[in-house]
Formats: sequence, C-alpha cells, structure tokens
Amino acid sequence: MRTALLALLPLALLGQTPPASYKELKFPPLREIQLPKIEETTLPNGMKVYLLENHELPLVRGTALIRTGNLFDPADKIGLATITGELIRSGGTTAKSGDEIDEQLENIAASVESSIDETFGRVAFSTLKERTDEVMGVFRDVLTSPGFRQNKIDLAKSMFRSGIQRRNDDAPSISQREFASLIYGRTTPYGWEYEYATIDAIKRDDIEGFYTRYFFPANTILAVQGDFSAPEMKAKIEKLFEGWKVTQPAVPAFPKVDNTPKPGVYVATKTDVTQTNFVLGQLGGVLSDKDYPALEVMADILGSGFQSRLFQKVRTKLGLAYDVGAAWGAGYDHPGMFQIEGSTKSASTVDALKAIDGEVERIRSTEVTAEELESAKQTVQNGFVFNFDTMAKTLGRLMNYRYYGYPDDFIFRYQKAVAAVTREDVLRVAKQYLDPAKFVTVATGNPKDFGTPLSALGKPVYEIDLTIPEPKKETANADPAAAASGKARLAKAREAMGGTAKIAAIKDMTEVNSVQIDPAAGGLKAEQTAYWIAPDQFRQDNVLPFGKVTTYSDGKTGWIATPQGVQAVPAAQLKQVQFETFRIWFSLIQSDLDPERTVADQGGGKVQISDKAGHLVTLTFDPATGLPATESYPAQGNTSATVTETYADWRESNGVKLPRRITLTQEGHHYGDVAVNDVSLNKGLTAEQLSKKP
Repeated sequence: MRTALLALLPLALLGQTPPASYKELKFPPLREIQLPKIEETTLPNGMKVYLLENHELPLVRGTALIRTGNLFDPADKIGLATITGELIRSGGTTAKSGDEIDEQLENIAASVESSIDETFGRVAFSTLKERTDEVMGVFRDVLTSPGFRQNKIDLAKSMFRSGIQRRNDDAPSISQREFASLIYGRTTPYGWEYEYATIDAIKRDDIEGFYTRYFFPANTILAVQGDFSAPEMKAKIEKLFEGWKVTQPAVPAFPKVDNTPKPGVYVATKTDVTQTNFVLGQLGGVLSDKDYPALEVMADILGSGFQSRLFQKVRTKLGLAYDVGAAWGAGYDHPGMFQIEGSTKSASTVDALKAIDGEVERIRSTEVTAEELESAKQTVQNGFVFNFDTMAKTLGRLMNYRYYGYPDDFIFRYQKAVAAVTREDVLRVAKQYLDPAKFVTVATGNPKDFGTPLSALGKPVYEIDLTIPEPKKETANADPAAAASGKARLAKAREAMGGTAKIAAIKDMTEVNSVQIDPAAGGLKAEQTAYWIAPDQFRQDNVLPFGKVTTYSDGKTGWIATPQGVQAVPAAQLKQVQFETFRIWFSLIQSDLDPERTVADQGGGKVQISDKAGHLVTLTFDPATGLPATESYPAQGNTSATVTETYADWRESNGVKLPRRITLTQEGHHYGDVAVNDVSLNKGLTAEQLSKKP
C-alpha cells in the first residue's frame, strides 16, 4: 500500500523536479518486436497449418483464411460473397441449424464466426482450453459442411435490402462510398455497389456454388494459438480434417485496379443536413512500395492527429472544420486510397476545401520541419508496434504476410525504412505522388446552404445521383388457363365471405384495430382506425406513443398530420397508401371482375393479383372453408422483403365475413399482430369527412 501511495504523490514532494514542458519527458525506447517460434506443417489434403503455443491464459483461438473475396462477385449478383461468408456460420451445418450452434456455444462461452471480405474469407473460433475438442469439432463442421438453410438466406437478403434502403441516411457514409466508387470505378469490383436486383438474383444454388469453388483444403491456411502442446494440436488437426479431401482448380488472381478517375468536385445533395461532409484525394499504393514509409510519414504530418497541419490550420486556426484528417491508404495486394476527410458548416464548405488545398500545396513545395519529421516518425513506428503487442496479433500479422506473399521480416524492413525517412524524402514523395490536379472531391450536403458555389474552387462540378433503383415489380401470370383458374378461386372465396352481391354492395368501411409490432422489430404499439370509401378514398388515424398521426389520400394526392403539423404526403408514403387501397378486401376479392387487374392461379392454392400500377399480392385459401388463409406482398419502402399476413377468427359484419386476427411475418420471421376490434360497413361516410384535417 505504501508503494501505491508514493506513486500518487507529486514529483516535487518526492524530491524530484517536474519537467517544465511535456517535451522534456523522457521515455524508454519501445521494446523490439520479437517474432515467436511458429510450428508449420502442411496436411495431406494440402491445408497449411501454423501453430503457436501461448500458455499465458487457458484459451485456444484459431483462424482459417481462405483465398477468396467479394472481388469475385459476378456483376449481376453483387453481394454473393458477403452473404455466403455470413451464411457459412449462421446457416448452420448439415447436422445442426445455426440457432442450435448458437445455443451450444453460448452455453460454453465459445464462439465460431465466419465472413468473406474483399480479398479473403475467414472462419474463426475461440474457446476455453477444456472445451477445445468440442469447439474445434463445430469449427470443422462449419468450415467443411455448411448447411445454407433457406430461412437464413432469406434473413440475410432481407438485411441487405434494409441496408440498401438506409444507405443514404448517413452523410459521412455517402461521401466515403461515392469517393471509393469514383476512385476505383463504379463498374469494377472495387467500386460497385450491390442493389436490390443483384441481391434478389442470389439463390441458394449460387451460394453453394461460390462456397464449393473457393473453400477447399489447398486454398486454406489455418493458424491456431493458445494453451496447448504443438505436437498434440498437430495430431488433433490432422485427425479432425482427414476427411476433408475436396479439390478444385487453383484460384485465379484478384482483378487489377484499372481506372482513371475524372478529376473534379462531385456533389451528393442531402437537404436534411446543416453541415457538409467531404472526402478528397486520389489512388494510394500498396504496402510493399519502396516509398510507402515516407508516404505514411508525409500523411501523418499533413493530417494525422492534433498536431497535424490540417488540424492546426483548418480546424484550430481558421475554425473551418469540425474535424479533418489525412491518411495514405495502402493495401497488401492492390492500391489503397489517399484521403483527406472531414466536415464543416455548410456555409464554410468552399473556404474549408480551399484551405485544405493550400496545405496540400505547402507540403508539396516546402520541406517539413525537423520537429514535424521526428514526431511523425515516432507516431508511425509506435503505432505499428501495437500490431504486435500480443502473440495472437503477431501470429495474425504473420499469417497475413504469408497469405499475401510478404516476407516474415517485413516489419523489420518497414521499421528501418521509417527510421531512415528524411525531410528531403517527405518533400520528394509529396511532389511525386500527390497530384491535386487529379484529385476527386466528394461533398455531401445541401448546396443551397454552401454560401459560395463550388465552382469557385476552379474545378469541374458534377452532381451525384443518389437515387436507389427500386426492386423489380412482379406481375401476375397472364396465361389464360391460369387466369380462368384464379378467377374461379376468387369467386369461390367471395361466396365463402358472403356472396358477390353483398360484397359489391359495400361502399364504405370503418375498421378499428390494435397493432402490436414484435419487440425485435421495434416493439411499437398503436391504436388504429382506418376509413375507406369506394373506390380509393382512404384515411388512417394512428395513436402512437409519441402522438397521433393521420394520413389521408383521395388516390392521387393527400396529406399527413403529425404532432409537428400538416404537410403534403411524401411520394413514398403516398405509394404505400395507394397499395393499402389496392388491398382493401372489397376490391381485392373482386379483382377478377376488374378489367384493370390481372388474376392468375399459381398452383398450390395460390392466386396472384396485380394491376397496371405494379401492385401485387398473392392469396392462398383454406381448402376447407374457401376463405383466404394468407396474403403475401412485397414490403413497402424500397425493399423487396416479403410480408405475409395470416388470417383467423372470421366473423360477419353486415352479412360479410372478415378476419378479426391477423399475424404478420416478414421474410419468415414474426413481425407483429393485429386485433380487429370493430368493423362497420356502409355507414354513409363522405369524402368531406375523410379529408377533414385535424
């Protein structure tokens, strides 16, 4: 305890003179990186294995790297590799579902994870020493015999669609995405984006085919480190994988980066923000470039940390940026990106970008100071050391070197090169590699608030189209036989619901519902009253936790009232209202009598109904009663996920049967429940009543 108390006393009280400045603080040199001894072997099936004993903790961890990546995605199925990487684990194995594996591993504090990145696939495990055999068995099964269950495929695709729908929500993400697309080329694997169409095109056979092509022993490196005996672990792994004997042709090289970006300023218009997020720069390099050490030192001086030139000038002195930084990006096997990124007030956009241009020109024209050089070199070297501060990180880094064809002593060569960087080197590489005339600048914000137009930068200005292509609309099969059979099914359903005459006589409806959304989907509760007047007057009053929201439409226009006021209904929401009107029972079940609609029997008790506006639903029917059993349709709001409503508790209202309990699922997962508390028909509602604003 005395030692602890002394450690808290001021230096002056201990008879020591404190330093006058932080610059006088002295620290011992960082310890040298020590490369541990790694046991290496190649299994009879061709899989390379690296073993590293580490007895500090009773843990065992392993990672398999597979030579694959999303750079191998087909152009019409972008997202295939990433979905495959997720499903290798979440889709379970041929013996167990992913949920069963979740439960098994959670009970023993272990994990098995999988993913596919840009240039590698990865399956990893972590476990307590005493559970090594059990967890490595799961790891082996996940790696060698994934199950790819359809429900998990549907869930993964749904999550991708949700990501597409939200991808323009965050301004910094927009800038990063669009900058990368422009630098690498929008039509190349390095710069393209997945869309609804490319995700929808991915089928289970595609996922299985991608896995089969790339996941085989000779294309795999396995590294295991932890509390074990290397000879015993080697024998364990040989036995564990002795049955994995899949072979495939050698994997081709990854595609080259081959794009010449068009220089200029690209504007991504986002009107709901009050600041501008920006990214500017050019193509970077690879780690093995001889000038990479000098370029990293240069980028550190320019824009890394609080003492960097960009931070000190653009943010601190001029006050033109909330944040700003620079980095020279370098990949293992293909060029990274040199980027300067940050954010500023909308009105300061042009001034901030001009100030940044000035600092780029300064570092290209004048030598940095000796103090800047020394500080940057220490920062770069010290930061890199932390990649090797544990044995696990060291093994992982060495594994990457082997995977990408780098020598084991690359770190030592790199350290020596950084230590040898001079002021002359920094100036030379800045002049040689930085070319402001070729810079691409992406600014995400509201141009109306920029104050000075971007053209004042003296560069071409281009508008970025952020429109998200909508998913392809399906239409019902127009085959005459299918149409006749579908119409017959609808006619039978009408009779079961009360008869064609009674349904045709319904001219208005008032329905009171209680809605409960599943906690996993937000846990929202709402009291809802819906009003309808034939053919397309619609109003919905929703009482929500944060207040009342009312939506009205006459089929072509409408308004929405919230606690913040009344405004014209947004286009996206108007489409949803029009779709709800299309689905009103009294028009939907008479679709065979409407010449503007197409009806088709799909077999298996399913009938598709569509109209010329692109609306589409699929009904199934209870064979015993003839009543509709389910209704499926695409989720609204720029997503092609499928919603299914299951109907129960049919009761009469004015002689017409309607369901009183509705269960909603989305992509096979429970989404919510609707209790129909009351239905009133033909109350004499008027358009004036429905259109009256709160």
